[in-house]
Amino acid sequence: MYLSTVSRPVADQPDAGPGRRRFAMVSGNVVALGTVSLITDVSAEMVAAVLPLYLVLGLHLSPVAFGVLDGVHTGATALLRVVGGFAADRWRRRKLVAGVGYALSAVAKLGLLLAGRSIPAIGAIIAVDRLGKGVRSAPRDALITLSTPPEALGRAFGVHRAMDSVGAFLGPLAAFAVLLVVGQSYDAVFVTSFCVAALAVVVLVLFVRERPDGGAVDGGAADGGADDPKVSVREAFGLLRGGPARRLVLAAAMLGLATIGDGFVYLLLQRRMDLGLRWFPLLAVGTSLAYLVLAAPLGVLADRIGRLPVVIGGYTALGATYLLLAGPVDGWPLIVLALTLYGAFYAATDGVLIALAGPVLPARVRTTGIALVQTGQALAYLVSSVLFGLAWQAWGPENAIRAAALAVAGVLVGTLLLLASPSRLTTRRVPR
Repeated sequence: MYLSTVSRPVADQPDAGPGRRRFAMVSGNVVALGTVSLITDVSAEMVAAVLPLYLVLGLHLSPVAFGVLDGVHTGATALLRVVGGFAADRWRRRKLVAGVGYALSAVAKLGLLLAGRSIPAIGAIIAVDRLGKGVRSAPRDALITLSTPPEALGRAFGVHRAMDSVGAFLGPLAAFAVLLVVGQSYDAVFVTSFCVAALAVVVLVLFVRERPDGGAVDGGAADGGADDPKVSVREAFGLLRGGPARRLVLAAAMLGLATIGDGFVYLLLQRRMDLGLRWFPLLAVGTSLAYLVLAAPLGVLADRIGRLPVVIGGYTALGATYLLLAGPVDGWPLIVLALTLYGAFYAATDGVLIALAGPVLPARVRTTGIALVQTGQALAYLVSSVLFGLAWQAWGPENAIRAAALAVAGVLVGTLLLLASPSRLTTRRVPR
C-alpha cells in the first residue's frame, strides 16, 4: 500500500510527530519509482556485467570497436531523450512515456538472443535498449522532482539512486550465479534479464502514480490543469535561452566528456589483476556496493552544503580512480580503492546533478529540461568513449587513462567557472 501513495514526505504532513519528521525520507511515489529502478537495474546490470567479455573476449572486438559500441550503449539515442521529455511535458503523461521506455529495454534483452554474433545486429539491439533508457530517464526524474519539495531533492534522489544501486549490486551477482549454474551461456543471462525487466514494468503500472492535480510539490509553478495550453516546442526549447538552464546543459556536456565507460574501467582492472573470466562480473558489484552505501548520505549532504560541491567532489573521485588504474598500487588494494572511489563518483553525481537542475527548471517543462541535461551528458559520453578507444589503441591503456584523468581536471575547472557563482545558479540548503 505504501508504494501506491503519492503523498508528501511524512516530514511535511501536519499530523507527523517529531520522531516521524526526523526519520521520514521521501514520498511513496519516490519509493515506487525506486523499486522500479531497482528491478530494472538487476536486469540491466546482468547484461552489462557480461557484455564487455562477450564483445572483447568472445567476439574479439578491438578497443576502438568496443568504444564505439559502448558509446552507442549510452549516447547514440541521446536526442530521443529530448523527444521523450517533450512528449511527457506536452501531454502530461510522464508515467506513460516512462513505461514505454522500460518496455523497450525489456524487449531488447530478448533481441540479444536473436542477434547472435552479428556486430551490426548487436549494435542495433544495444541502441534499442538505450533508446528505452533515454525515453524513460527524464520522465522518471521529473516525477521525482514533482513529488518532492525542493529543499529535499538531494535526499529524494539519494534514496532513489540508492535503491537503483541495490539493483546494480544484485545484477552482476545474478549474472555470476547464472554463469555458475549453466557455464559460459550468455543466452541464459539474456533470458533471465528479460524476465526481471518485465517484472519492473508490472510494478510501474501498478504502483507509480502521476500527481492527480498535475501540481508540483515545490512551492513553484504548477504543472497546469487540463484547461491550460499544452507545452509548445518554442516554450520547451526556450529553456536554452535562459542563463541558468543553458549553463547547466553546457556543464553537463563538459562533465560527460570526462567520463569513460564502465567497461573500460573494469577491463583495465581485469588486465592489471589477470582476473578469471568468471570473476569479471563481480567488479561491478564492488562499484554498486559503494554506490549503495554512499548515495543517500551524499544526497542529504548535498541538501545541507549545496549540490555543486558534492558534484565536484564526485568528479574528483573519478579522476582519482583513473590515476589509480595507471599508478603503482596493485593487487587487492587497487581493486578496493578503485571500486570504492568509482562508486563514490556515481553516488555524488548521478542524482545530485538532477537535484541541482530541478529547482532551476519550471514545472511545466521540467521533463524537457532534465532531458536536455541528460542529452548533453550522453552525447559527450559517446564522443569520450570513442576517443578513449582510439587513445587506448594508439597510446596503450595506461597512457590513455592518464589522459582521461587530465581531462577530468580540465572539466572541473570549466564547470566551476560556469556554475560556481551564487548569482548564476542557486541551490537551497536544508536548515539544521
